[in-house]
Amino acid sequence: MNRRNLMKIAAGAAPATMMSQRHLNAQAQADRAARGLSSPLIKDVQVIATAPAGLRLVVVKVITDQDGLYGYGCGTYTQRADLVVEAVRRYLKPFLIGQKADRIDDLWQAMYNSSYWRNGPVLNNGISGVDMALWDIKGRMAGMPVYQLLGGKVREAADCYGHASGNDAKEVVASVQKYIAQGFRHVRVQVGVPGMAGYGSRGADSRVAALHNKPVFEPMAYIRRALNMFEVCRKELPEDLELLHDTHERITPTQAIQFAKDCEKFKLFFLEDPLSPEDIAWYKIIRQQCTTPIAMGELFNSPHEWGPLISERLIDYIRVHVSQAGGLTPCRKMAILGEHFGVKTAWHGPGDVSPFGHACNVALDLASYNFGVQEYSPFSEATREVFDGCPEMKNGYLYANEKPGWGIEVNEKAAAKYPFGKNEQGERGRLNGGWGEVRKRDGQIIKQ
Repeated sequence: MNRRNLMKIAAGAAPATMMSQRHLNAQAQADRAARGLSSPLIKDVQVIATAPAGLRLVVVKVITDQDGLYGYGCGTYTQRADLVVEAVRRYLKPFLIGQKADRIDDLWQAMYNSSYWRNGPVLNNGISGVDMALWDIKGRMAGMPVYQLLGGKVREAADCYGHASGNDAKEVVASVQKYIAQGFRHVRVQVGVPGMAGYGSRGADSRVAALHNKPVFEPMAYIRRALNMFEVCRKELPEDLELLHDTHERITPTQAIQFAKDCEKFKLFFLEDPLSPEDIAWYKIIRQQCTTPIAMGELFNSPHEWGPLISERLIDYIRVHVSQAGGLTPCRKMAILGEHFGVKTAWHGPGDVSPFGHACNVALDLASYNFGVQEYSPFSEATREVFDGCPEMKNGYLYANEKPGWGIEVNEKAAAKYPFGKNEQGERGRLNGGWGEVRKRDGQIIKQ
């Protein structure tokens, strides 16, 4: 064969090789796209019940028929955790087996309606565990973190607030300064009431006289103490520090109106839960009386509770506990509703939320234009042992895990080391993780 023919063969082989590689790349891309469009079926639904920090966490794991494709979600209702576990195992699991895992909204509606009676905290948390797990699966299939599935970032991280407290105003100020040193720009402040069971802080060890032997709380004593704390905080802390406070629905509607008015001069970032869900009609009067920003919603289960407050612009921040409302699916819609009416988000983020719940909060924070602030509770060492990939806190900002889905994996062997009831003491141990009672001096129950 002469040199000219060899050159012709070589020239023809090069494009063929290039075409072959190009074809392989295109086929690989098509395979990836096809996998994203396929419908994995739900093969199993499991529950991981664990309490690494002493608080009962319920995590739902949805496993599909595609090898290695599964997802996790938060269904934590600490005070009635055992009931959520059984609701998932005995009712949602048989309902879901064989269903298409990529039809998230359809499955949410089906689970929501299948019990006939709706909007209860036990079932809503069970639905949430499944719902978040399905979003995790969707993210893993797409190779994207969940916030990307919601439209992507409108901010880099979620600005958070921490929890400062003390027996008196001086201790509160010292507690706040620790958060400032960590880079926080927002801090919730709570002060103890001597001899009483305050929320978010502890009073003196001695107990006030009462007609019973239960923890005592008197609303007016608390109100006076809180107003004094605000006065001290504003005098001794930086002017640009945002202060928040949680009333935790422990006062009467008329007391709440006056308290909100008295708070105006302290320029709070928001006043949380001045009223209980049973008294939400009073928010219209608060709005008419003062300009103190109001946050509400951590006890809400139903759109009939948050819908009117948002659409009538009676609150400034919606504070829903995401799993309590049913998961990411309804809360994404809630956030969009809030955007239309100028209501910002401030999702509930206490210690009795699993890292998947916190990851869901952050996904909503990053993707929602009307984000306000995010409550932050640090993850314990034991929690990080069980949950690998928790959102990261830096200088008061919470950052999402950038891996597909929630980016979090569960070490189930480690989870088994922390069963429900471990490290529970006092009332929580006696009441199977539940809360006890708080009463006025005369014995009347206080809402909490």
